[in-house]
Amino acid sequence: MNFDPARALRLAHETLDIEAAALLGLKGRLAGGFARAVALLLAVSGRVVVMGMGKSGHVGRKIAATLASTGTPAMFVHPAEASHGDLGMIQPQDAVLAISNSGESEELTAILPLVKRLGVPLVAITGGTASTLARHADVVLDSGVEKEACPLNLAPTASTTAQLALGDALAVALLDARGFRAEDFARSHPGGALGRRLLTRVADVMRGGDAVPRVGPGADFSALMREVTRKGLGATAVADDEGRVLGIFTDGDLRRLVETGRDLRALTARDVLHPSPRTVRDDALAAEAAELMEQHRITVLLVLDAAGRLVGAVSSNDLMRAKVI
Repeated sequence: MNFDPARALRLAHETLDIEAAALLGLKGRLAGGFARAVALLLAVSGRVVVMGMGKSGHVGRKIAATLASTGTPAMFVHPAEASHGDLGMIQPQDAVLAISNSGESEELTAILPLVKRLGVPLVAITGGTASTLARHADVVLDSGVEKEACPLNLAPTASTTAQLALGDALAVALLDARGFRAEDFARSHPGGALGRRLLTRVADVMRGGDAVPRVGPGADFSALMREVTRKGLGATAVADDEGRVLGIFTDGDLRRLVETGRDLRALTARDVLHPSPRTVRDDALAAEAAELMEQHRITVLLVLDAAGRLVGAVSSNDLMRAKVI
């Protein structure tokens, strides 16, 4: 085994050049059927059933996952398993997206007559535009490439890249036609970072009830400091009996007050509060609270309800625990 770093780098460059050329070559062949394929898949009331053998099957699984996560219900069915009962997964309201570079994969061509007998629409992604698969298909997307990136021109490389790119193009066109939004994507990915940012509300992560640091305007300075210490946020709201926020007092305010040399024992919350504090609504996205904190370089926000009453408090630590930031 002779490893030549320079040769490895040259082959990498050649692979990328070949696959990039293969993708660019697809653009000129889209006009014939791409829009029809999108319209066909958009019209089905069931699922897009993706099928493919070997490397095309691996690509098909990814395409099915991309479709499902972007608003088009989809699933992958293995052609060989379909011949042994899994064909029952395909229902009359579905459509089939079949992938094969040659269009002659035996396991796939064996079930095409049965698929057609079900009366479901069939979209083919294939490099064999005169193949058995292409002849059975309602719409053919030409994924043919001039050559594979494999030096032997054998291993599926550029051809599978082309298949994957066409699948992505279908998914993007379909999500656009469906009016699919970032919020819809988040609902499909509740465990991911985007899901947390787009689905988590301030009410989900804030401290409420007795955990909210709060004193009345007449509270003496000792009571004020006890509330700051007891609630562990380094701050307390100053609010009237109706829950209207009059101001906030923070650890920073304490440091600045000490520097003045005033007699703290004679002061009340009304004397030392910082008026017009930054607040956020309880129904706002937690990500908005994070942006406010970053913008104003603060670590605590008071939370108000729709009527403007104090209902909670949220800190940067709360947002980090919820993995919003």
